[in-house]
Amino acid sequence: MYKSKKTGIIGIIITIIILILLVVATNTEVSKMSYIENLVNNIVMPIQNGLTYLKNKIAGNNSFFESIETLQAENDELKKKNSELEQTLREFEVVKAENETLKEYVDLKDKYQNYVTVPAYIINRDITNYSNTVIINVGSADGIKKNMTVIADEGLVGHVISVTEHTAKVQTIIDPATAVTSTISTTKDTIVVQGTLEDNTILRATYIPTDASVLQGDNVETSGIGGIYPRGIHIGTIRDVVNTNNITDRYAIVETAVDFRKLDTVLVILKDNAQ
Repeated sequence: MYKSKKTGIIGIIITIIILILLVVATNTEVSKMSYIENLVNNIVMPIQNGLTYLKNKIAGNNSFFESIETLQAENDELKKKNSELEQTLREFEVVKAENETLKEYVDLKDKYQNYVTVPAYIINRDITNYSNTVIINVGSADGIKKNMTVIADEGLVGHVISVTEHTAKVQTIIDPATAVTSTISTTKDTIVVQGTLEDNTILRATYIPTDASVLQGDNVETSGIGGIYPRGIHIGTIRDVVNTNNITDRYAIVETAVDFRKLDTVLVILKDNAQ
């Protein structure tokens, strides 16, 4: 409040001086104008500059401009620190993802202790109505061979159909070209499950024995027949049984245990320790 009053008084003084000089100038002959102008400039300008400086000083304008420079420097420093923090956060997220992947590998290893396995993760997918294969990041250099079984935490994924030195292609059980001889865990009846063209999230179970009692909720697992898949690996659950006019044509819908849309980490079975 005090600074504002001082600033106002100084402004009034400057205005009065300028008015006096204007009155004097208007009452002076034209021939004397140049001399008077020079005189006015020599007298008034230093006073005006001094008063302006004093006014700015009192009003804190100098501090304001100095503050702007300081704020700019601080802003640049904060931007730099923010960039460094973002980089650190990205590195942390990478490490976190790697740790989660390692944990999944450990959990899988513990769950499937009966098998000698190689951990892998999916690096590419080929998912259409006519094909459902994935590429994993292990190959012949890791001991991977054609027809080896691939599993996940929830159950069966598929089997290896081709191998390079550092990658392998896996045909999943939801691929329409894949047929897996399976067993209904409750009745021990043998059935065949296969991928469908209509829906790449379910399997169709066929060749159901006519005397088999198939119920919704029954578990389906590998039978060990066929020479590819070991016995007893979980495949999925029967979601529905579709009866037809001919009992030999009835079939069941099997919901896979593995969610193939979110599948990232797998194990390739090199050897069954029970064998």
